[in-house]
This record gives sequence, structure tokens and C-alpha cells, in this order.
Amino acid sequence: MKLILTEKPSVAKNIADALNIKSKKDGYYEGNGYIITWAFGHLLELYDAKDYDPKMKTWRMEYFPFIPSQFQYKVKGDVGTKKQLKIIQELIHRQDVEMIISACDYDREGQLIGDTIIYKMKPTKPVYRMLQNEWTQEEVLKGLQNIIPNTKMRPLLDAGICRQWADWVIGINLTSVATLKYQKGSGSALNIGRVLLPTLKIIYDRDKEIESFVPEEYFKLEAAFKTKEGKEYKGIYVEEKEEKFKERSPLERIQQALDGQKARIIEKTVERKKEYPPYLFNLTNLQGYITSKYKGWTSDKVLKVAQSLYEKKYITYPRTASVVLEESLVEKAKKVLHIVKQGLPYEDEIVFAKTKRVFDNSKVESHSAIIPTYVKPSSLSKDEAIVYDAIKNRFIMQFMPVAEHEETKIATKVEHKEISGIFISRGRVQVVEGWRKVEKVETKDTILPHVTIGEQAEIVDHELTAHVTKPPKHHTEKTLLKVMETCGKGKEQDEDNDAMMASVLSGFSIGTPATRAETIQKLKTVGYITTKNKYLMCTELGKRLVETFPVKELFDLDFTGRLEKTLADIEKQKFHRDQFLQLIFEFTKNAVHLIKQEEEIILNQVEKNKFESLGKCPICGHDVIEGKRGFGCSNWKKGCKFVIWKEDKFLASMKKKPTKTMVKQLLKKGNVLVKGLVSKKGNKFDAILRYEKHPEQDTFSWKMEFPKKQ
Repeated sequence: MKLILTEKPSVAKNIADALNIKSKKDGYYEGNGYIITWAFGHLLELYDAKDYDPKMKTWRMEYFPFIPSQFQYKVKGDVGTKKQLKIIQELIHRQDVEMIISACDYDREGQLIGDTIIYKMKPTKPVYRMLQNEWTQEEVLKGLQNIIPNTKMRPLLDAGICRQWADWVIGINLTSVATLKYQKGSGSALNIGRVLLPTLKIIYDRDKEIESFVPEEYFKLEAAFKTKEGKEYKGIYVEEKEEKFKERSPLERIQQALDGQKARIIEKTVERKKEYPPYLFNLTNLQGYITSKYKGWTSDKVLKVAQSLYEKKYITYPRTASVVLEESLVEKAKKVLHIVKQGLPYEDEIVFAKTKRVFDNSKVESHSAIIPTYVKPSSLSKDEAIVYDAIKNRFIMQFMPVAEHEETKIATKVEHKEISGIFISRGRVQVVEGWRKVEKVETKDTILPHVTIGEQAEIVDHELTAHVTKPPKHHTEKTLLKVMETCGKGKEQDEDNDAMMASVLSGFSIGTPATRAETIQKLKTVGYITTKNKYLMCTELGKRLVETFPVKELFDLDFTGRLEKTLADIEKQKFHRDQFLQLIFEFTKNAVHLIKQEEEIILNQVEKNKFESLGKCPICGHDVIEGKRGFGCSNWKKGCKFVIWKEDKFLASMKKKPTKTMVKQLLKKGNVLVKGLVSKKGNKFDAILRYEKHPEQDTFSWKMEFPKKQ
């Protein structure tokens, strides 16, 4: 028997399906010479500080720095985890099991998950590794034919251990001492992390840039011309390649000189340009594309949906930094293209070709770009369809004709001695739609009339306009992910830039494709940043942390980038694990010493608000108060779940939001008359609403009745 361990139950089922195993036992599948069992991600976690030493239950400054002489793992607390771990242990030591195969995700985190579980059981059988990029039957069977000894994966495990231990040491020590120093008596901890703080600093820097921005006025002069055939076109005045003028008066003199003058066309160029499709998606580009195109999406949500599609065998491994495919995937990609293009209105234009833009080993790091598999989804949720279609369309685009457009430039000279500059007109016409058809990418054509050099034109109008320079925009998740991916090296570059791709592949980044979304989400959760529409900005606490926290290296993109690059180098055996850990331990000790020397400041000093009581909670009798997102019980910290959300779906369906007056009346009388509700047909009506508790649960639902007519 061969025992396979997967990271999740859904992957175990995919392997069982591929091997045609129907027999499911308690915690594993068995049949055809295989046993397939599963973890739930990390079944084991690092000890807490208090597990090493009971005195660490209480944070005291003199206890830090705290660095264990030997790191240890414990079972995650819940019953289900303990039960599954016991099943895995029994299976590993079953007499008929001759080998163990780790089929956890092919990345440093997956390696760490598999190895910590397997080797904790002290196996006496050989351990192998299955390296998969997708879970289709064909790839699973191929993967089982190509397993390798797990010992060859030691560098990947070392990188995973270094990441985990470094984050524990920095997080435990600096969170503790920073909280003791800067949050004394505030009742809340300051979260300090290797990836968290530089990401916060990126947002802080952009906020400061906007805050300190001084708008500058500039002026432009535009003239309208008419050809001899009566066709009109417009041009912007340009002098020494500059069309924005800081002073108004020079343009006023030129504008006055225009009246009654003749103009002549002195230059005309027509250039045909090719537009290649954007590269295939890596995770960062997929998250940026979805979050900027669809309202309400976060990078964390994109990753979760993509992971679900991967586990359902519809797409390849999503946690990748690559935007091209390995050359060995040519035949596979050809097969996938044949399946996904079926029935499309432009099917005949989709032609497979092996190009360096799509297949290039030199630009692939660990995993290829994300593409669909040959398994066509029969049904998808709305969210899954959005992510799947984006990946499928981006793949199809690579094999469509290259889009082409014509750019026309006309230079018009006004024959007057005081007018030294020229008027420039630019036109653009889409000639070949090509890959743009796939997502109906719109183009704005600007058509210029047909003219010849030397031809005269009449000035029919002119306008001098004032403008103001605009500040940069706050970061969105898309722009923030791009800066994180390249440690700032790619902030002025698009995703098709070769220099940017080189920096991505070198591993010089903040976090990994798998962790960046989680970092952004955590910044929101701990209260360092907030969102307004799609924009991210620092909270007051976030600003004060950046300005006060003394360990400046943790805000430095280069410092963080070098750490991430070193982790990538450990995977490639260019750097030793012990050297990295020693560097982290020394850094942590110095950082703790520095914080201890600092003056005590309370960063999150919040005055306790005297909340107005709107009435008594129908569950526990405590005061109901108004919060940011709803009207809820003031006893929520002790578990009371009573709340009326401000964005209540039931009321929103009738174009209403709950108000303080409504809530007061509801709590006092048990019902409230609400006027001006709107039906699905758009008709207005009044109704009496009750907010009634479910008889067996602490959940509430609305009940509606209509007032009796007088």
C-alpha cells in the first residue's frame, strides 16, 4: 500500500477520483493499492511563548527578548484536528503501508505542512514527494509516476521553516514589547510583523504624498482648423515639446496673434502599431484585475475563489509569480485551448502557436502562469464565474490575432512671426480588433481628416484653458499589490515590463503571492488602514505607528525585500538556513533593546465614549447603542449577538436604512411604523415592522404587517 497525504480533503477526493477509488473510510480513502488521507492545512502549529515557560502567560518587559533554544510544535486545539492527526499516525504505522507520499501544495508552505505532520510521526518507511500544478486525472496519474524522494525537497522545507520561525520571533517579541511600551493600559495590542509594517509604510507614504501635494496651475491653448474640403480638426499648441505652460500671458499673446492668420500643414505621420495581449495571469495580476474591475472584491477574496477553482480541477495552481508557461506544457496548452474555444463566435480566429511570449522557461519560477485545465466547469457560482472567465479569456487572448491601430500625427504651423511653436493633432483608429474581441475591450477612435503636407488650413476657433495639477491617487489593492510584488521596483511599470518581471522572479518582494492578500486584510482587521470606496488609507493609529515605532528597518522596503530574497535563495541552496535564522535572532534582540530605551507613548489613546442608550436588548437586557456598522447590544464582548445592521438587506430591498428613532421605537414598543417603503415595482407604501427572535436561536428576522385603513 502507498499512503498519500494531501493538504485538504478536496484534493484527497481529486486523487481518489483519478485512481477510481470509491471506498471512503473515516478520515481516508482506500483502494487499488493506495490509501489517501488529508490534513486541514496546518494541523500542527508552533508553541506559544507560554508553552515554553508558564511565566510568559503575562507580558513583562524583562522577559524579552524571548527566543526558544529549540522550536517545538503542538497540535491545533480543536477535536477534529486531533482526531485526524491520530488517523494519519495510525495509517503511517500500518504494517501494509510501504511508502508515504506527500501531495501537499508545491510551495514552501505546503512542504512545511506535509513534513511537520509526517516526521512528527517518526516514520520508518521511505517518504516521497508528489509535485502537482493541477488536479485533473491526467496530471494526477502523471504525478504519481514521477514522485521524487522527499529528501530532495529539503531546501524548500528550510525556506518554509525560516519563514515560519522568523515571523514567530519577530511577531512575538516586537508585538509584546511594543504593546507594553506604546499601549500601556489601552487594552489593545499593537501588531508588529515583518510583512505587515512595510506594507503599511507604502500606504502611509502615498497618504503623505497626497497630503503634502501643492497644486500648480498650468495653461493650454487649443485651436480648431478647417481644411480646404471643409473638414475640421483640433490641435494643441506646443513649443519646444511642451504643451503645458506655467504662465498665461505668453499664450494670450499667441492667441491674439491667431485672428485672421493662415495656417499650413507642415508634417503628417501615420504609424501602424501592434498591440499584444496582456500576459497570462499570475496571482498578483489576477487580484489586481478583479479588484479594480468588480466592486466589493478584495485580493483575499480573489485568492479564496481561485483556490476553490483549483481544488475543483478547473484551473492550475494559483499561488504563482509567473506570467508565462513552461515549454514542457505546449501540448497540454494546445489541448486546453481546443476545449475552451469551442462555440465562441470568433473560434476560427483562435489559432494555437508556440511563442516565447507564452512559453519561456527562463521566466518561470516554480510554477507556471494560471490557465484553465481541460476540465470544463458544468456550473459555477457567480463569484467563481468571474474569476474563471478572467483566467480563461486571458488564456484565449494569447492565441488571437495581434490587435493593430493606426496613429496619425499632424503638425500645423501658423504663419506669424510671433508664433514660434506648432499645433499638434493626434488621431487613433483601430484597424485590427484581434484579441480585444475576447472581452470586448473598447477603444476610442479619434479620426483626423485626410490632409497633405503643404496644404493650407483656416483657423476657425481657439480657446485658452486653465488647468490644475492633480495629486496622486490613494493606493488601491491593485496598485498596492504591484508595489509589494516588486518592492517598489515596479510601481512605474506595467505588468508586461520585462524589467519588472525580472525583479519578480528574483524573489525581491514583500511577502509571497500566497500571503499578500492576507497581509492587506490583516492591516484592515488590526485597524492600521481603512478603505473608502476602493482606496486604501492609513488610520490615525497606523500613522502614529509609522511615525513613532523606532525599528525603522521594518518599514524599509529594501530590508524586507532582502529578507524575502534570502528565503528564495535558501530554496535554491544559495544561502544557509542557520545563517538566516541567526540574522533574524540578532535583529530581534537589537530591536527589543531599542524599543526598551524609548519613551512611553500611548499610540491608541481613545477616550471612552458615553454612548446614548437606545433601549434595552431583548436578549440580555443591556443597553443597545449605535456603532459604526449597526445598532447593537453593549454586552457584545461577552457574547450577546443582538444587532440591527445599518446595511440591513431586508430594509435595503425596500430602499430603507434603520435610523435611531426607528430602533428606539422598536425596542420600546416591539414594532415600528415605517413610511415610504418602496416595492419591487417602485410603488411606495407604509408598513408595521417587527424584529422577532427565532425561538431556538439568538437570531432575529423581520416580520411585516400592514396598518389597518381608517
